[in-house]
Amino acid sequence: MTDSSAASSGLEQLRHLIATGQRPGIAVSLDFELVEIEEGHAVFAGVPGLHAYNPIGMVHGGYAATLLDSACGCAVHSRLAPGQSYTTLELKVAYHKAMTKRTGRIEARGRTVTFGRRVAYAEAHLVDASGTLLASATSTLLVITP
Repeated sequence: MTDSSAASSGLEQLRHLIATGQRPGIAVSLDFELVEIEEGHAVFAGVPGLHAYNPIGMVHGGYAATLLDSACGCAVHSRLAPGQSYTTLELKVAYHKAMTKRTGRIEARGRTVTFGRRVAYAEAHLVDASGTLLASATSTLLVITP
């Protein structure tokens, strides 16, 4: 986010990213994007491919973890007041099914579970186009108020 975004709520900031097609560096590197944002809810989508493979011929678990962390983080980000920020304190990921370049489009759907003055909790599920659960995560996030 830029300095000019400090006057905007988290939800406004994220809606602006979608409207302008802007993507942070990690989303460009791993080829995924924020496709849906509402208060307390975020969805990221991508197509895992060879760019995300590990040496054993499958999509690296870090790819799933990154999308899940992004979904949890932005679900919380969407609840921030102007001037607030956040950082992930803890992310716990469970892998349910391996991904390959044949998996197709996937979505990480995150939601805020609780949002307090200093700490927020979120969860996310990573699914393929048929709704098959590929991975899930829970996250604890620190809410930073200047």
